Amino acid sequence: MKQLVLVYLLLSLLFFALFAMLSYGYGNGYVYIYWRDWQFQSSLWGLIALFIVISLFAQLLWFSSRRYFAREQRKKETVFQFQDLHPYEQLGIVWLLDAAKEQQVFIERVFTQSGLLSHIVAAQFDYKNGDYDVALQTLEKSAPMAFELAELQRINIFLEQHEAEKALTHLEFLAQHQLSPWLSEIETAYQQRITVLWGKLALQKPWLFLQSIQHGLLSAEHRDLWLQQLLIHFDQASVDDLAALQQRYIALQSEIQTRPYSSKVLWLKLLARMPEMSLQHEDLALHLLQEHFDPEVFYLWFQQQLLKQIPDYAYVEQRIMQLEQRYTSVPMLTFAKWHVYVATLRSDEARQLLTLYPDNILMSYLRIKSTLGDNPDLIRQLNLIFENDVNFLNFKI
Repeated sequence: MKQLVLVYLLLSLLFFALFAMLSYGYGNGYVYIYWRDWQFQSSLWGLIALFIVISLFAQLLWFSSRRYFAREQRKKETVFQFQDLHPYEQLGIVWLLDAAKEQQVFIERVFTQSGLLSHIVAAQFDYKNGDYDVALQTLEKSAPMAFELAELQRINIFLEQHEAEKALTHLEFLAQHQLSPWLSEIETAYQQRITVLWGKLALQKPWLFLQSIQHGLLSAEHRDLWLQQLLIHFDQASVDDLAALQQRYIALQSEIQTRPYSSKVLWLKLLARMPEMSLQHEDLALHLLQEHFDPEVFYLWFQQQLLKQIPDYAYVEQRIMQLEQRYTSVPMLTFAKWHVYVATLRSDEARQLLTLYPDNILMSYLRIKSTLGDNPDLIRQLNLIFENDVNFLNFKI
């Protein structure tokens, strides 16, 4: 229908141009039509324009009616064989039944005549069948206009072959590549597919992902999974990997503070493993504690303060008091205050704190620890027992 309107527009322009040339020096003419009680008076220009409009309207009406009746007739037809269906209907059924692999021969036959997609479809089946090398060779024959689709398949194959470096190179190229105009109407789906591939790369090679020059290419779900993988494989990081992680956090620091709470806690755990990021760790921990009190977050901050070469106990105590004003009846804060009192030789005040929260496991730990006195071997065994029960605490203080 759109093509019909464009054809009429083009023919109208040509016809009016021709008429203008023939009318030059003779005027526009005069037309008078009288029929029953209807009169029409105009120049010849008006009559031609009226004829074109009526003709176009009639064509559109005929086109729409034919499509409508053909569709209604199709609903009433009885189909006995799959081959009697239109190719698009056949493809739709295969898609609905998720039967692409079983109908490989049929689908390849449908796309044989497609100069744009024939090799892309063939390569996709090679990939599904595990013939990765054959798929890559087939993609080399694909049409230049299908470049983006071929690249997406190449990246998927590289990831399946665990060639993450190649996948990263191609992903970064696509991220900077201007999308072909014919894909603009489905750009959202295209970008979603690229995001999935970035996520697959980040989970497969979490430290390699830090080498990418692109930021924010992961979905929220894959971003948290990637941070979890960094924590799991933290001991495998090289000096360059840790430097890249520090740079990534500094570059995204303001954005990270607007992310969901769980994502920020994962970043906090990573920063806790990098002593050179102690200032950023403290800022993020205090930011999280302003949102709500999380014992794990507080302990990460508190432990960092007490493990400093020269702890600032006055500053730590001031922060604890501020948190006590904001969050009342929190045993973790009393637990922390006891350590500050002991470190600053306020034994009586420390003993008074031990009478609070008799059913809390942390306070029970302190009561047992104070009874054991300075026996390092028994305290080490005590720590071992409590760390198994309170799995987020590592009693380094």
